[in-house]
Amino acid sequence: MSNEPLLRMEGIRKLFSGVVALDGVDAAVERGEVHALVGENGAGKSTLIKIMTGAYRRDGGRVLLEGREVNFRSPEDAQAEGVVAVYQEVNLLAYRTVAENIFLGREPRRFGLIDWKKMNSDAGAILKRLGLDIDPRAPLGSLNIALRQMVAIARGVSFGAKVVVLDEPTSSLTEHEVSILYDVIRRLKAEGVGVVYISHRFDELYTICDRVTVLRDGKFVATRPLAGLEKIDLVCLMLGKRREELQRQGATAFGEHHAAAEKKETAPLMRAENLTRGRKLDHVTVEAGRGEIVGMAGLLGSGRTETARAIFGADAVDEGRVYLESKPLNLHSPGDAIDAGLAFLTEDRKAEGIIPELSVRENLTLAALPEMSKMGVVSRARQNEVVESYMRRLGIKASSAEQKIRELSGGNQQKVLLARWLCKHPKFLILDEPTRGIDIGAKGEIQSLINELAASGLGVLMISSELEELVEGSSRVVVMRDGRCVAELRGAEISQDKIIRAMAEGSAAGEPGAAGASI
Repeated sequence: MSNEPLLRMEGIRKLFSGVVALDGVDAAVERGEVHALVGENGAGKSTLIKIMTGAYRRDGGRVLLEGREVNFRSPEDAQAEGVVAVYQEVNLLAYRTVAENIFLGREPRRFGLIDWKKMNSDAGAILKRLGLDIDPRAPLGSLNIALRQMVAIARGVSFGAKVVVLDEPTSSLTEHEVSILYDVIRRLKAEGVGVVYISHRFDELYTICDRVTVLRDGKFVATRPLAGLEKIDLVCLMLGKRREELQRQGATAFGEHHAAAEKKETAPLMRAENLTRGRKLDHVTVEAGRGEIVGMAGLLGSGRTETARAIFGADAVDEGRVYLESKPLNLHSPGDAIDAGLAFLTEDRKAEGIIPELSVRENLTLAALPEMSKMGVVSRARQNEVVESYMRRLGIKASSAEQKIRELSGGNQQKVLLARWLCKHPKFLILDEPTRGIDIGAKGEIQSLINELAASGLGVLMISSELEELVEGSSRVVVMRDGRCVAELRGAEISQDKIIRAMAEGSAAGEPGAAGASI
């Protein structure tokens, strides 16, 4: 048998409007292998998968299937060659039967009519082959999410699948349903099918996968066997950290804030208690006092942003409460949170923050317009006064307040969004990746500003992927993993090494009992 991998991708490049999304990425999947693909936000996983399955055309490199170069122009082309993807959002027809969904668009016919008997029989054979006890005549909508996902996999197998891509397949599954999925994957593996498995949950990777390929910032980092690869080393590969350098502290503009912040009040300013939301959040409790910056660490899918959104009333929770100044808040929407004195700077500045075609003035005062209005008419004088004050205070660089915000640098856009919340005079500020995607000078200015805000008595929850930022800027760091708080570090305990260990192993000290948790 040939030593050629089942699927090989070499030097894959992809650009979007001149911006490099993938830069010479290599990946290979063997026959009968479950191959993990991991990386943080923006690493390039989704883009690589879409090129692999024909949804995107590559701008460079080549794809080889069983040693033969292929050039998929659409997902249909890829499916015809046996490369299929099953995404976490199952895109099938709820009002059609299981068999109809499996053979959708390829129904067996006899005398020009659909051969229902053969279709149901063939679908039943595929389901049995995968060990699934599902009636092929049942409406898909009568099945739970897990079984619908199994039907999506069965549909992929019906194409004569050689490579099956599973993108976050367990995101909506219970533990029992996950075990069913694992059994299906093992059957595919035994038949020589290659499985590409995308997940942020480390326990899943180490349970079901043979090798892992790590991407970072659109570049290939490494491919390693998972057997023998310590979780902390995998986290280091994902974050671009060398294990021996983890004790080295980075230089930020925070200085020694955490040392001064230890004098916080006994009663917390904000306390979120037992926040639970499906499998996204699992009884999360976090609090912060006046003048305190509490850092929140965790890899993609750990529950950091979900916690922030729950505190801000953007996502409903199954249970749990948020308290501000010891009073329970009734949060049904972000509007309720804003009225209570909470503010939230989102991680996605372009999609959820700025309104690109509006001016700096309009963007900055958006949240405070009710306070600047009388009888429904906005006071332009009051608006100008506020805008001038915050542009000066935050050092926002623009030709004028009337310049469109899309023309500003990323750092200045971020300052405008901060000013939008500050002019509401909040009591508690949630910052999700406040310095992501901005230049080093603006980064230092924003870090100094956060420091000043905390020093003035504002409570801050700061989510960041920059470990140096968390180490130097936080009085405490809460580490999230698999929707749970798995560690809390204080003062001198806070180090990059302990944060990464908690991300990888479920505790700062790396106790053996924590190894089953996930990021």
